[in-house]
Amino acid sequence: MFKSPSIFNDVFGPIMRGASSSHVAGAARIGLLSRQLLSGDLIKAVAEFDRRGSLATTYDGHGSDIGLAGGLLGFKPADKGVPNSLEIAEDKGIDIKFEITDYEADHPNTYKLTLYSENENIKITAISTGGGMVELTEFNGFEISIKGDFYESLILIKDINADEFKEILAEIKAKIADYEFIDYISKGNDYLINIKRVEELPAEIINQIRQIKGVSNIERLSPVLPVLSRKDIKAPFKTIDRMIEVAGEKNLEMWELATLYESVRGNIPESEVYEKMQEIVGLMESSIKKGLAGTEYNDRILGPQAWMVKKEAENNNLIPTTILNKVISFTMAVMEAKSSMELIVAAPTGGACGVIPGAIIGVSDSLNLNKDKITKAMLSAAMIGIFISEQATFAGEEGGCQAECGSGSGMAAAGLVQLMDGDVQTALNAASIALQNTMGLICDPIANRVEAPCLGRNVMAATNAISSANMALAGVDGVIPLSEVIDTMYRVSKMMACELRCTGLGGLSVTKTAKRIEEKLKEDKN
Repeated sequence: MFKSPSIFNDVFGPIMRGASSSHVAGAARIGLLSRQLLSGDLIKAVAEFDRRGSLATTYDGHGSDIGLAGGLLGFKPADKGVPNSLEIAEDKGIDIKFEITDYEADHPNTYKLTLYSENENIKITAISTGGGMVELTEFNGFEISIKGDFYESLILIKDINADEFKEILAEIKAKIADYEFIDYISKGNDYLINIKRVEELPAEIINQIRQIKGVSNIERLSPVLPVLSRKDIKAPFKTIDRMIEVAGEKNLEMWELATLYESVRGNIPESEVYEKMQEIVGLMESSIKKGLAGTEYNDRILGPQAWMVKKEAENNNLIPTTILNKVISFTMAVMEAKSSMELIVAAPTGGACGVIPGAIIGVSDSLNLNKDKITKAMLSAAMIGIFISEQATFAGEEGGCQAECGSGSGMAAAGLVQLMDGDVQTALNAASIALQNTMGLICDPIANRVEAPCLGRNVMAATNAISSANMALAGVDGVIPLSEVIDTMYRVSKMMACELRCTGLGGLSVTKTAKRIEEKLKEDKN
Protein backbone atom coordinates (compact mmCIF):
# COMPACT_ATOMS: atom_id res chain seq x y z
CA MET A 1 0.00 0.00 0.00
CA PHE A 2 1.40 3.40 -0.98
CA LYS A 3 1.94 5.56 2.14
CA SER A 4 2.12 8.84 0.20
CA PRO A 5 5.16 10.35 1.96
CA SER A 6 5.82 14.05 1.41
CA ILE A 7 9.23 15.67 0.91
CA PHE A 8 8.49 18.42 3.45
CA ASN A 9 6.67 16.19 5.94
CA ASP A 10 8.61 12.94 5.93
CA VAL A 11 12.02 13.65 4.39
CA PHE A 12 13.26 17.26 4.67
CA GLY A 13 11.91 18.33 8.00
CA PRO A 14 10.94 19.11 10.58
CA ILE A 15 12.72 22.40 11.07
CA MET A 16 13.51 22.06 14.74
CA ARG A 17 15.65 22.54 17.84
CA GLY A 18 17.02 19.63 19.78
CA ALA A 19 19.00 16.45 19.53
CA SER A 20 16.57 14.08 17.85
CA SER A 21 13.65 14.44 15.45
CA SER A 22 12.03 11.25 16.76
CA HIS A 23 12.35 12.42 20.34
CA VAL A 24 12.20 16.21 20.46
CA ALA A 25 10.20 17.14 17.34
CA GLY A 26 8.05 14.01 17.45
CA ALA A 27 7.30 14.51 21.14
CA ALA A 28 6.48 18.19 20.54
CA ARG A 29 4.01 17.26 17.83
CA ILE A 30 2.44 14.64 20.08
CA GLY A 31 2.11 17.29 22.77
CA LEU A 32 0.62 19.83 20.34
CA LEU A 33 -2.01 17.37 19.13
CA SER A 34 -2.82 15.90 22.54
CA ARG A 35 -3.23 19.28 24.24
CA GLN A 36 -5.96 20.16 21.73
CA LEU A 37 -8.06 17.26 23.03
CA LEU A 38 -8.14 18.58 26.60
CA SER A 39 -10.85 21.02 27.64
CA GLY A 40 -9.69 23.76 29.99
CA ASP A 41 -6.22 24.72 31.16
CA LEU A 42 -3.61 21.99 31.52
CA ILE A 43 -2.59 21.54 35.16
CA LYS A 44 -0.88 18.14 35.09
CA ALA A 45 0.48 15.63 32.59
CA VAL A 46 1.82 12.12 33.16
CA ALA A 47 3.79 10.37 30.40
CA GLU A 48 4.35 6.62 30.76
CA PHE A 49 7.07 4.80 28.81
CA ASP A 50 7.28 1.03 28.48
CA ARG A 51 10.49 -0.14 30.13
CA ARG A 52 11.19 -2.41 27.13
CA GLY A 53 10.95 0.42 24.61
CA SER A 54 13.55 2.98 23.60
CA LEU A 55 12.07 5.90 25.56
CA ALA A 56 12.57 4.34 28.99
CA THR A 57 16.34 4.73 28.74
CA THR A 58 16.64 7.70 26.37
CA TYR A 59 13.76 10.12 26.98
CA ASP A 60 15.71 12.60 29.11
CA GLY A 61 19.00 12.42 27.20
CA HIS A 62 17.45 12.61 23.72
CA GLY A 63 14.99 15.36 24.68
CA SER A 64 11.63 13.59 24.65
CA ASP A 65 10.89 15.34 27.94
CA ILE A 66 11.51 18.88 26.68
CA GLY A 67 9.81 18.09 23.38
CA LEU A 68 6.62 16.79 24.98
CA ALA A 69 6.52 19.60 27.53
CA GLY A 70 7.08 22.12 24.74
CA GLY A 71 4.24 20.73 22.67
CA LEU A 72 1.89 20.72 25.66
CA LEU A 73 2.78 24.39 26.17
CA GLY A 74 1.98 25.13 22.53
CA PHE A 75 5.56 25.34 21.25
CA LYS A 76 6.30 24.10 17.73
CA PRO A 77 9.55 22.11 17.18
CA ALA A 78 11.34 25.24 15.88
CA ASP A 79 10.33 27.52 18.76
CA LYS A 80 13.03 28.93 21.05
CA GLY A 81 11.05 27.91 24.12
CA VAL A 82 11.44 24.16 23.50
CA PRO A 83 14.85 23.76 25.24
CA ASN A 84 13.49 25.44 28.41
CA SER A 85 10.00 23.98 28.29
CA LEU A 86 10.24 22.00 31.54
CA GLU A 87 11.24 25.11 33.48
CA ILE A 88 8.53 27.16 31.76
CA ALA A 89 5.91 24.55 32.65
CA GLU A 90 7.06 24.56 36.28
CA ASP A 91 6.85 28.37 36.39
CA LYS A 92 3.29 28.14 35.08
CA GLY A 93 2.38 25.65 37.80
CA ILE A 94 1.97 22.74 35.36
CA ASP A 95 3.10 19.42 36.82
CA ILE A 96 4.69 17.17 34.16
CA LYS A 97 5.83 13.71 35.23
CA PHE A 98 7.58 10.87 33.39
CA GLU A 99 7.13 7.30 34.59
CA ILE A 100 8.62 3.97 33.46
CA THR A 101 5.99 1.22 33.54
CA ASP A 102 5.12 -2.14 31.99
CA TYR A 103 2.49 -2.14 29.28
CA GLU A 104 4.07 -4.03 26.34
CA ALA A 105 4.06 -1.25 23.76
CA ASP A 106 3.88 -2.32 20.12
CA HIS A 107 6.22 0.50 19.04
CA PRO A 108 9.52 1.43 20.79
CA ASN A 109 8.58 5.14 20.79
CA THR A 110 5.21 4.86 22.53
CA TYR A 111 3.75 7.56 24.78
CA LYS A 112 0.88 6.80 27.15
CA LEU A 113 -0.35 10.18 28.31
CA THR A 114 -2.82 11.28 30.95
CA LEU A 115 -3.64 14.99 30.81
CA TYR A 116 -5.51 16.82 33.56
CA SER A 117 -7.45 20.07 33.68
CA GLU A 118 -9.73 21.27 36.46
CA ASN A 119 -12.73 19.81 34.61
CA GLU A 120 -11.51 16.50 33.21
CA ASN A 121 -8.68 14.09 32.55
CA ILE A 122 -8.06 12.34 29.24
CA LYS A 123 -5.92 9.39 28.19
CA ILE A 124 -4.01 9.29 24.91
CA THR A 125 -1.63 6.77 23.35
CA ALA A 126 0.72 8.07 20.67
CA ILE A 127 3.82 6.94 18.80
CA SER A 128 6.75 8.81 17.28
CA THR A 129 7.42 6.94 14.05
CA GLY A 130 10.70 8.58 12.98
CA GLY A 131 11.92 11.85 11.51
CA GLY A 132 9.37 13.84 13.51
CA MET A 133 6.36 11.97 12.17
CA VAL A 134 3.78 10.87 14.75
CA GLU A 135 0.43 9.18 15.21
CA LEU A 136 -2.15 9.37 17.97
CA THR A 137 -3.50 5.81 18.19
CA GLU A 138 -5.91 5.88 21.15
CA PHE A 139 -8.11 8.47 22.85
CA ASN A 140 -10.02 7.57 26.04
CA GLY A 141 -10.18 3.92 25.04
CA PHE A 142 -11.17 4.53 21.40
CA GLU A 143 -8.75 3.50 18.66
CA ILE A 144 -7.92 6.46 16.42
CA SER A 145 -5.40 7.41 13.75
CA ILE A 146 -4.41 11.08 13.84
CA LYS A 147 -1.10 12.02 12.20
CA GLY A 148 -1.38 15.80 12.18
CA ASP A 149 -1.99 16.12 8.44
CA PHE A 150 -5.67 17.17 8.57
CA TYR A 151 -8.05 19.40 10.45
CA GLU A 152 -9.77 16.81 12.63
CA SER A 153 -13.05 16.70 14.54
CA LEU A 154 -13.77 14.00 17.10
CA ILE A 155 -17.46 13.66 17.93
CA LEU A 156 -18.45 11.55 20.94
CA ILE A 157 -21.89 9.93 20.83
CA LYS A 158 -23.04 8.34 24.09
CA ASP A 159 -25.67 5.84 25.22
CA ILE A 160 -27.40 4.98 21.93
CA ASN A 161 -28.07 1.77 20.04
CA ALA A 162 -26.70 0.83 16.62
CA ASP A 163 -29.83 1.88 14.69
CA GLU A 164 -29.88 5.29 16.35
CA PHE A 165 -26.21 5.75 15.55
CA LYS A 166 -26.75 5.09 11.84
CA GLU A 167 -29.32 7.88 11.76
CA ILE A 168 -27.01 10.26 13.65
CA LEU A 169 -24.08 9.46 11.38
CA ALA A 170 -26.20 10.10 8.28
CA GLU A 171 -27.38 13.42 9.72
CA ILE A 172 -23.79 14.50 10.47
CA LYS A 173 -22.63 13.52 6.99
CA ALA A 174 -25.43 15.55 5.47
CA LYS A 175 -24.29 18.65 7.35
CA ILE A 176 -20.66 18.26 6.22
CA ALA A 177 -20.51 18.12 2.46
CA ASP A 178 -16.77 18.35 1.90
CA TYR A 179 -14.88 16.00 4.22
CA GLU A 180 -11.88 13.94 3.13
CA PHE A 181 -12.51 11.01 5.48
CA ILE A 182 -15.12 10.12 8.05
CA ASP A 183 -14.77 7.08 10.27
CA TYR A 184 -16.05 5.84 13.61
CA ILE A 185 -15.27 3.35 16.34
CA SER A 186 -17.69 1.90 18.88
CA LYS A 187 -17.25 0.98 22.54
CA GLY A 188 -20.43 -0.55 23.93
CA ASN A 189 -23.19 2.01 23.36
CA ASP A 190 -20.71 4.84 22.83
CA TYR A 191 -19.30 5.91 19.46
CA LEU A 192 -16.46 8.18 18.41
CA ILE A 193 -16.69 9.76 14.95
CA ASN A 194 -13.51 11.12 13.37
CA ILE A 195 -13.87 13.67 10.55
CA LYS A 196 -10.81 14.71 8.54
CA ARG A 197 -10.83 17.84 6.37
CA VAL A 198 -8.34 20.16 4.61
CA GLU A 199 -10.03 23.16 6.26
CA GLU A 200 -11.32 23.69 9.77
CA LEU A 201 -14.94 22.74 10.31
CA PRO A 202 -16.95 26.00 10.55
CA ALA A 203 -18.25 26.96 13.98
CA GLU A 204 -21.78 27.10 12.57
CA ILE A 205 -21.62 23.43 11.58
CA ILE A 206 -20.10 22.51 14.93
CA ASN A 207 -22.99 24.20 16.75
CA GLN A 208 -25.52 22.38 14.57
CA ILE A 209 -23.89 19.02 15.33
CA ARG A 210 -23.92 19.77 19.07
CA GLN A 211 -27.70 19.93 18.91
CA ILE A 212 -28.06 16.41 17.54
CA LYS A 213 -29.45 13.88 20.01
CA GLY A 214 -26.72 11.77 21.61
CA VAL A 215 -23.82 14.10 20.83
CA SER A 216 -21.89 14.40 24.10
CA ASN A 217 -18.74 16.25 23.11
CA ILE A 218 -16.78 17.58 20.11
CA GLU A 219 -13.01 18.08 20.06
CA ARG A 220 -11.19 19.76 17.18
CA LEU A 221 -7.52 19.53 16.21
CA SER A 222 -5.45 21.65 13.85
CA PRO A 223 -2.70 19.99 11.78
CA VAL A 224 0.96 20.04 12.83
CA LEU A 225 2.52 19.03 9.48
CA PRO A 226 3.43 21.59 6.78
CA VAL A 227 1.83 19.64 3.90
CA LEU A 228 -1.74 18.44 4.35
CA SER A 229 -3.13 15.17 3.07
CA ARG A 230 -6.37 14.56 1.25
CA LYS A 231 -8.60 11.73 0.06
CA ASP A 232 -7.22 9.61 -2.79
CA ILE A 233 -3.81 11.27 -2.87
CA LYS A 234 -2.33 11.13 -6.33
CA ALA A 235 1.33 10.71 -7.21
CA PRO A 236 3.01 10.77 -10.64
CA PHE A 237 4.85 7.57 -9.66
CA LYS A 238 4.90 5.27 -6.66
CA THR A 239 7.89 3.06 -7.46
CA ILE A 240 11.45 3.67 -8.61
CA ASP A 241 10.81 1.73 -11.83
CA ARG A 242 7.86 3.94 -12.69
CA MET A 243 9.89 7.05 -11.82
CA ILE A 244 12.54 5.95 -14.33
CA GLU A 245 9.83 5.55 -16.96
CA VAL A 246 8.43 9.04 -16.24
CA ALA A 247 11.94 10.49 -16.43
CA GLY A 248 12.35 8.94 -19.89
CA GLU A 249 8.90 9.90 -21.12
CA LYS A 250 9.21 13.54 -20.05
CA ASN A 251 13.00 13.93 -20.26
CA LEU A 252 13.24 14.99 -16.62
CA GLU A 253 16.25 15.25 -14.32
CA MET A 254 16.09 13.90 -10.78
CA TRP A 255 15.39 17.30 -9.23
CA GLU A 256 12.51 17.83 -11.67
CA LEU A 257 11.06 14.46 -10.71
CA ALA A 258 11.13 15.58 -7.08
CA THR A 259 9.33 18.86 -7.77
CA LEU A 260 6.78 17.02 -9.92
CA TYR A 261 6.20 14.42 -7.19
CA GLU A 262 5.74 16.89 -4.34
CA SER A 263 3.60 19.19 -6.46
CA VAL A 264 1.13 16.43 -7.30
CA ARG A 265 1.24 14.80 -3.87
CA GLY A 266 0.84 18.08 -1.98
CA ASN A 267 -1.43 19.80 -4.49
CA ILE A 268 0.95 22.79 -4.67
CA PRO A 269 2.69 24.47 -7.64
CA GLU A 270 6.10 23.14 -8.67
CA SER A 271 7.52 26.64 -8.25
CA GLU A 272 6.44 26.57 -4.60
CA VAL A 273 8.23 23.25 -4.07
CA TYR A 274 11.44 24.73 -5.47
CA GLU A 275 11.11 27.89 -3.37
CA LYS A 276 10.46 25.90 -0.21
CA MET A 277 13.62 23.87 -0.83
CA GLN A 278 15.56 27.09 -1.40
CA GLU A 279 14.43 28.27 2.03
CA ILE A 280 15.60 25.00 3.55
CA VAL A 281 19.01 25.41 1.88
CA GLY A 282 19.24 28.83 3.52
CA LEU A 283 18.50 27.32 6.94
CA MET A 284 21.14 24.63 6.41
CA GLU A 285 23.72 27.24 5.43
CA SER A 286 22.86 29.18 8.58
CA SER A 287 23.37 26.04 10.70
CA ILE A 288 26.81 25.55 9.15
CA LYS A 289 27.80 29.16 9.88
CA LYS A 290 26.63 28.93 13.50
CA GLY A 291 28.46 25.65 14.00
CA LEU A 292 31.72 26.95 12.52
CA ALA A 293 31.51 30.05 14.70
CA GLY A 294 31.48 27.83 17.79
CA THR A 295 28.52 26.72 19.89
CA GLU A 296 27.84 26.41 23.59
CA TYR A 297 25.37 24.33 25.60
CA ASN A 298 25.84 22.93 29.08
CA ASP A 299 24.21 19.51 28.79
CA ARG A 300 26.43 17.94 26.13
CA ILE A 301 29.48 15.71 25.81
CA LEU A 302 31.48 17.49 23.14
CA GLY A 303 32.44 21.13 22.81
CA PRO A 304 32.81 22.96 19.50
CA GLN A 305 35.31 21.21 17.22
CA ALA A 306 34.21 21.88 13.63
CA TRP A 307 36.33 25.05 13.57
CA MET A 308 39.41 22.96 14.40
CA VAL A 309 39.16 20.96 11.19
CA LYS A 310 38.59 24.14 9.18
CA LYS A 311 41.56 25.90 10.81
CA GLU A 312 44.01 23.03 10.49
CA ALA A 313 43.01 22.42 6.87
CA GLU A 314 43.63 26.09 6.07
CA ASN A 315 47.04 25.82 7.80
CA ASN A 316 47.91 22.75 5.65
CA ASN A 317 48.25 20.56 8.74
CA LEU A 318 45.83 17.89 7.50
CA ILE A 319 46.04 15.33 4.70
CA PRO A 320 45.55 17.54 1.60
CA THR A 321 42.04 16.63 0.55
CA THR A 322 40.55 20.11 0.29
CA ILE A 323 36.94 19.24 -0.56
CA LEU A 324 36.84 16.35 1.90
CA ASN A 325 38.07 18.47 4.78
CA LYS A 326 35.48 21.15 4.04
CA VAL A 327 32.75 18.49 4.00
CA ILE A 328 34.01 17.15 7.34
CA SER A 329 33.95 20.57 8.99
CA PHE A 330 30.55 21.49 7.52
CA THR A 331 29.04 18.17 8.64
CA MET A 332 30.42 18.64 12.14
CA ALA A 333 29.20 22.23 12.22
CA VAL A 334 25.57 21.24 11.61
CA MET A 335 25.77 18.52 14.27
CA GLU A 336 27.22 21.00 16.75
CA ALA A 337 24.51 23.54 15.95
CA LYS A 338 21.99 20.79 16.66
CA SER A 339 23.64 19.90 19.97
CA SER A 340 23.43 23.53 21.13
CA MET A 341 19.69 23.79 20.36
CA GLU A 342 20.17 26.01 17.32
CA LEU A 343 17.72 25.76 14.43
CA ILE A 344 18.42 22.82 12.11
CA VAL A 345 16.61 20.89 9.39
CA ALA A 346 16.11 17.21 10.21
CA ALA A 347 16.94 15.73 6.80
CA PRO A 348 16.18 12.93 7.12
CA THR A 349 16.47 13.01 10.96
CA GLY A 350 17.94 15.12 13.74
CA GLY A 351 20.54 12.44 14.47
CA ALA A 352 21.69 12.49 10.83
CA CYS A 353 21.16 16.18 10.14
CA GLY A 354 24.79 16.86 9.22
CA VAL A 355 25.15 14.37 6.38
CA ILE A 356 23.23 15.99 3.52
CA PRO A 357 24.11 19.67 4.11
CA GLY A 358 27.69 18.74 4.98
CA ALA A 359 28.19 16.75 1.78
CA ILE A 360 26.20 18.82 -0.72
CA ILE A 361 26.93 22.34 0.57
CA GLY A 362 30.54 21.39 1.38
CA VAL A 363 31.19 20.18 -2.17
CA SER A 364 29.28 23.03 -3.82
CA ASP A 365 31.10 25.62 -1.71
CA SER A 366 34.45 24.11 -2.74
CA LEU A 367 33.45 24.27 -6.41
CA ASN A 368 31.89 27.77 -6.13
CA LEU A 369 28.49 26.52 -7.32
CA ASN A 370 25.40 28.68 -6.95
CA LYS A 371 22.29 28.22 -4.80
CA ASP A 372 20.27 26.98 -7.76
CA LYS A 373 22.64 24.01 -8.16
CA ILE A 374 22.48 23.32 -4.42
CA THR A 375 18.67 23.48 -4.38
CA LYS A 376 18.40 21.03 -7.27
CA ALA A 377 20.84 18.70 -5.53
CA MET A 378 18.76 18.83 -2.34
CA LEU A 379 15.60 18.05 -4.29
CA SER A 380 17.35 15.06 -5.85
CA ALA A 381 18.42 13.85 -2.42
CA ALA A 382 14.84 14.25 -1.19
CA MET A 383 13.54 12.10 -4.02
CA ILE A 384 15.63 9.17 -2.77
CA GLY A 385 14.29 9.85 0.71
CA ILE A 386 10.73 9.45 -0.53
CA PHE A 387 11.43 5.84 -1.50
CA ILE A 388 13.26 5.09 1.75
CA SER A 389 10.31 6.51 3.68
CA GLU A 390 7.92 4.46 1.58
CA GLN A 391 9.78 1.14 1.73
CA ALA A 392 11.63 1.31 5.06
CA THR A 393 12.08 3.73 7.97
CA PHE A 394 14.19 6.68 9.12
CA ALA A 395 13.80 5.79 12.82
CA GLY A 396 16.96 4.64 14.57
CA GLU A 397 14.72 2.99 17.18
CA GLU A 398 13.41 0.71 14.43
CA GLY A 399 16.29 0.42 11.98
CA GLY A 400 19.51 1.39 13.74
CA CYS A 401 21.83 4.07 12.38
CA GLN A 402 21.59 2.56 8.89
CA ALA A 403 18.10 4.11 8.88
CA GLU A 404 19.47 7.54 9.85
CA CYS A 405 23.07 8.16 8.72
CA GLY A 406 22.81 5.38 6.15
CA SER A 407 19.70 6.90 4.59
CA GLY A 408 21.29 10.35 4.71
CA SER A 409 24.35 9.00 2.92
CA GLY A 410 22.29 7.43 0.13
CA MET A 411 20.28 10.60 -0.30
CA ALA A 412 23.40 12.80 -0.30
CA ALA A 413 25.08 10.58 -2.89
CA ALA A 414 22.18 11.08 -5.29
CA GLY A 415 22.25 14.82 -4.60
CA LEU A 416 25.97 14.98 -5.39
CA VAL A 417 25.38 13.24 -8.71
CA GLN A 418 22.81 15.94 -9.54
CA LEU A 419 25.34 18.57 -8.44
CA MET A 420 27.73 17.17 -11.07
CA ASP A 421 24.96 17.06 -13.73
CA GLY A 422 24.65 13.28 -13.63
CA ASP A 423 21.53 11.55 -14.92
CA VAL A 424 18.73 9.80 -13.02
CA GLN A 425 20.12 6.27 -13.32
CA THR A 426 23.53 7.41 -12.10
CA ALA A 427 21.93 9.07 -9.07
CA LEU A 428 20.03 5.88 -8.26
CA ASN A 429 23.24 3.85 -8.60
CA ALA A 430 25.10 6.22 -6.27
CA ALA A 431 22.37 5.96 -3.65
CA SER A 432 22.41 2.16 -3.92
CA ILE A 433 26.20 1.98 -3.41
CA ALA A 434 26.06 4.34 -0.43
CA LEU A 435 23.28 2.39 1.28
CA GLN A 436 25.06 -0.90 0.68
CA ASN A 437 28.14 0.54 2.39
CA THR A 438 26.20 1.42 5.55
CA MET A 439 24.04 -1.70 5.76
CA GLY A 440 23.61 -2.92 9.33
CA LEU A 441 24.98 0.20 11.03
CA ILE A 442 23.87 0.15 14.67
CA CYS A 443 22.60 3.06 16.81
CA ASP A 444 24.37 3.26 20.18
CA PRO A 445 24.58 6.88 21.38
CA ILE A 446 26.87 7.48 24.34
CA ALA A 447 25.22 8.76 27.52
CA ASN A 448 21.90 9.06 25.67
CA ARG A 449 23.19 12.16 23.85
CA VAL A 450 23.01 12.38 20.07
CA GLU A 451 26.66 13.41 19.84
CA ALA A 452 29.03 10.44 19.93
CA PRO A 453 29.45 8.25 17.95
CA CYS A 454 26.82 10.19 15.97
CA LEU A 455 29.24 12.97 15.03
CA GLY A 456 31.75 10.58 13.45
CA ARG A 457 29.04 8.57 11.75
CA ASN A 458 27.60 11.70 10.16
CA VAL A 459 31.07 12.51 8.83
CA MET A 460 31.54 8.92 7.65
CA ALA A 461 28.16 9.01 5.91
CA ALA A 462 28.94 12.34 4.19
CA THR A 463 32.33 11.15 2.94
CA ASN A 464 30.81 7.82 1.90
CA ALA A 465 28.31 9.80 -0.17
CA ILE A 466 31.18 11.49 -2.04
CA SER A 467 32.94 8.18 -2.72
CA SER A 468 29.70 6.53 -3.81
CA ALA A 469 28.77 9.44 -6.09
CA ASN A 470 32.22 9.36 -7.71
CA MET A 471 32.00 5.63 -8.23
CA ALA A 472 28.60 5.98 -9.89
CA LEU A 473 29.71 8.95 -12.02
CA ALA A 474 32.67 6.86 -13.19
CA GLY A 475 30.28 4.12 -14.30
CA VAL A 476 30.97 1.60 -11.51
CA ASP A 477 28.24 -1.04 -11.32
CA GLY A 478 26.27 -0.96 -8.06
CA VAL A 479 25.00 -4.48 -8.84
CA ILE A 480 21.84 -4.39 -6.67
CA PRO A 481 19.07 -1.97 -7.73
CA LEU A 482 18.22 0.72 -5.18
CA SER A 483 14.70 -0.59 -4.51
CA GLU A 484 16.08 -4.00 -3.53
CA VAL A 485 18.73 -2.38 -1.32
CA ILE A 486 16.09 -0.35 0.55
CA ASP A 487 13.96 -3.48 1.05
CA THR A 488 17.01 -5.33 2.33
CA MET A 489 17.90 -2.51 4.70
CA TYR A 490 14.43 -2.76 6.22
CA ARG A 491 14.70 -6.56 6.54
CA VAL A 492 18.05 -6.17 8.27
CA SER A 493 16.49 -3.71 10.70
CA LYS A 494 14.01 -6.37 11.77
CA MET A 495 16.90 -8.75 12.50
CA MET A 496 18.78 -6.30 14.71
CA ALA A 497 18.59 -6.77 18.47
CA CYS A 498 16.72 -3.99 20.27
CA GLU A 499 19.92 -3.26 22.21
CA LEU A 500 21.45 -2.05 18.92
CA ARG A 501 18.57 0.25 17.99
CA CYS A 502 18.89 3.48 19.95
CA THR A 503 18.02 2.09 23.37
CA GLY A 504 21.30 2.85 25.13
CA LEU A 505 21.54 -0.85 26.05
CA GLY A 506 24.25 -2.05 23.67
CA GLY A 507 27.30 -1.16 21.60
CA LEU A 508 29.35 1.82 22.74
CA SER A 509 26.49 2.93 25.01
CA VAL A 510 27.44 0.35 27.65
CA THR A 511 31.20 0.76 27.73
CA LYS A 512 32.82 1.79 31.03
CA THR A 513 33.75 5.19 29.66
CA ALA A 514 30.24 5.79 28.29
CA LYS A 515 28.71 4.98 31.68
CA ARG A 516 31.18 7.27 33.41
CA ILE A 517 30.26 10.12 31.05
CA GLU A 518 26.57 9.42 31.63
CA GLU A 519 26.96 9.63 35.40
CA LYS A 520 28.97 12.84 35.11
CA LEU A 521 26.27 14.48 32.97
CA LYS A 522 23.60 13.45 35.49
CA GLU A 523 25.60 14.96 38.34
CA ASP A 524 26.14 18.20 36.42
CA LYS A 525 22.44 18.41 35.57
CA ASN A 526 21.39 17.96 39.18
